[in-house]
Amino acid sequence: MDEAHVTASGPAPPATRGAALQRLDGFVPLAGARYAARRNFDAGPGRHDNVSGLSPWIRRRLITEAEVLRAVVAAHPPEAAEKFLREVLWRSYWKGWLALRPAVWQQYAEALERLQSEAAKDGPLRRRLEAAESGATGIDGFDAWARELRETGYLHNHARMWFASIWIFTLRLPWQLGADFFFRHLLDGDPASNTLSWRWVAGLHTRGKHYLARAANIRRYTGGRHEPSRQLDEDAAPLAWSEPPAPRTPEFRPEPGRGGRTGLLILGDDCRGEASPAGQQEIAAVAAGWSRRLQARWRLAEPVAAFGREALADGLARAAGHAGTPATALDEERWTESVVDWARTAGVSRVVALKPAVGPWQDAANRAEAALAEVGISLAWSTRAWDRDLWPRATRGFFAFRKAARPVLANLHRYD
Repeated sequence: MDEAHVTASGPAPPATRGAALQRLDGFVPLAGARYAARRNFDAGPGRHDNVSGLSPWIRRRLITEAEVLRAVVAAHPPEAAEKFLREVLWRSYWKGWLALRPAVWQQYAEALERLQSEAAKDGPLRRRLEAAESGATGIDGFDAWARELRETGYLHNHARMWFASIWIFTLRLPWQLGADFFFRHLLDGDPASNTLSWRWVAGLHTRGKHYLARAANIRRYTGGRHEPSRQLDEDAAPLAWSEPPAPRTPEFRPEPGRGGRTGLLILGDDCRGEASPAGQQEIAAVAAGWSRRLQARWRLAEPVAAFGREALADGLARAAGHAGTPATALDEERWTESVVDWARTAGVSRVVALKPAVGPWQDAANRAEAALAEVGISLAWSTRAWDRDLWPRATRGFFAFRKAARPVLANLHRYD
């Protein structure tokens, strides 16, 4: 599932680029053989120093995949760092896979809305769901992970797999509700990585392949802390297979050229606009801000919203400082209207922004594009070269993607 690691103790880490760089510096010496040997062990809350802790920042691109990989390959031979390189590439694979099949996200969102409505009306389903989310099932390990997630915004990657498997195959709860539980509470909750990882565990990503949590595996990789013997269904079949849509050509628009008075809009998927094609324009004004509508629609926990809010504020300050222009914090309650108000007040003829990946921020950005068009202001979409080069390669499984990504990994210096 997500290569998503953050120290799970105390308050959330700062959602700033400075904090990301500090975390990267501390992890790089450990990213080789030590990481490969220890990465699967879940030592419990506050004891996750065997993993990187970088994904909340990568998810919002306060630090980019290319930056992280450049630092790691500069310190370790490729073969020693291969396990970590793969974990970072999984993120781009999932994003690309979903970009080629956006209907899968729409199907998930529609099913989730239906299931939430059913749970509200169905007492037994609601009680089973509440027991799972609150950690009151009686299953050793599972309950502890549910509490850790809610309290810290974190779960170790291996625990995420165990948790999702138990949710689907032992508790027999809909996988969409489990993916939603993760997305609402994870500081690094990513629409593609989270949704598609749950599909993979369920056996919906690769025909005939699913992930079953086993008591012996949990005992081994938690150092004996958890022992759910005779509590798990270790023989369950994968969920009924449904052929996913065929991959389509990604919708990448040509990079916007220079021209006209331009405003830069920072969105929640990429908070490093100053180091991107969009940021290389002659920028007259910069804006960013959290969206309460987005938070309410996806019922995001306040710590997740607070992390996203701080990341946007950090990105706004850096981008405005880089461009030497005013910084405008958008109104959270009326985000779409505030984008239009900002653009008109700044007197820009167009807005540029990095196109978000499939998910909530893309939906918000599409609404902003339509609202700007109504007042005669265009929104010109920019895309990082990393995404342009990698996402179209996610046509099949991960290992075919990994092979196709070799030219990109051999030229990391080309990417922001």
